[in-house]
Amino acid sequence: MADIIILGVFVADAAYRTARMPAVGETLLGTGFQLGPGGKGSNQAVAAAKAGGDVAFISRIGADTFGKMGRDVWAQAGVQPLVVEDPDVPTGSAGIFIEETSGRNAIVIAPGASGHLSATDVEARSNDIAAAKVALTQLEQPMDAAVRFLELARAGGVTTILNPAPAADLPDGMLALCDYVTPNETEAEALSGLPVTSVEEALVAAKALLAVGVRKGVVITLGEAGSLFWDGARAIHTKAMDAGPVVDTTGAGDAFNGAFATALAEGYPIEKALRFATATSALCVTKHGTAASMPTRAQVDALLSSASSDDSISLI
Repeated sequence: MADIIILGVFVADAAYRTARMPAVGETLLGTGFQLGPGGKGSNQAVAAAKAGGDVAFISRIGADTFGKMGRDVWAQAGVQPLVVEDPDVPTGSAGIFIEETSGRNAIVIAPGASGHLSATDVEARSNDIAAAKVALTQLEQPMDAAVRFLELARAGGVTTILNPAPAADLPDGMLALCDYVTPNETEAEALSGLPVTSVEEALVAAKALLAVGVRKGVVITLGEAGSLFWDGARAIHTKAMDAGPVVDTTGAGDAFNGAFATALAEGYPIEKALRFATATSALCVTKHGTAASMPTRAQVDALLSSASSDDSISLI
């Protein structure tokens, strides 16, 4: 039984690098291509494990080459796969377009087998879920599976985290199953109906989300501006850390969420957990790829030891 259990999607990422993003109907010559493992749930599981967590991952894959890629990356990272292999549906895939000059990206996902994840699949792992310390999911798999996962974790007293990505309408009561919710600016706007273009606006949106049911705290990730946390009593702005030149932001959110889960499973206080997740994300964006860019625990600890806590955390 693992301390951290993650429900989510595995897909094979086909990443294309270009000097700029193509316009609709336009064909560009790319400057690079990379095929590797992806999917938000899988990426977060790899991030959590490489950051030192004891991690299990619930998903579905096909009986194909891409499915083997997933098993290989989980084995290398130390993730326990609680995975159904579907003989009739291929493993999912994603097309990622990365603008080299800025690191910005655009992504299209075909979930494949993981798009068939169901509440029944989740219930089959109810003992594993109840035995965990932290449960983390996102919104790439069907909503009923995510809701059931959170219900089982909540019933077992497990700390629950929802990374509401990609943005989607949530069923009534879903946020009340979440101890923490971790949207980015776009997702926070979609959930709250409020603009999020600054730290101050993020705080207003976080207050609105906590008011509609989130149990312990809202963490809004803000890219270069770091993150904003609100728990009903205090707001914490964790500034971004500099780990080197930014080359690819694709896995940044997954690095943050996986590391945040690891920190909570280890009993870190919230300020320390946020700094740990921030350092992991900062290191991730200095490399190309998603799973391949997730840093090790030693790398995260080294960055934290060199960063000033006064510069990284401020209370609002």
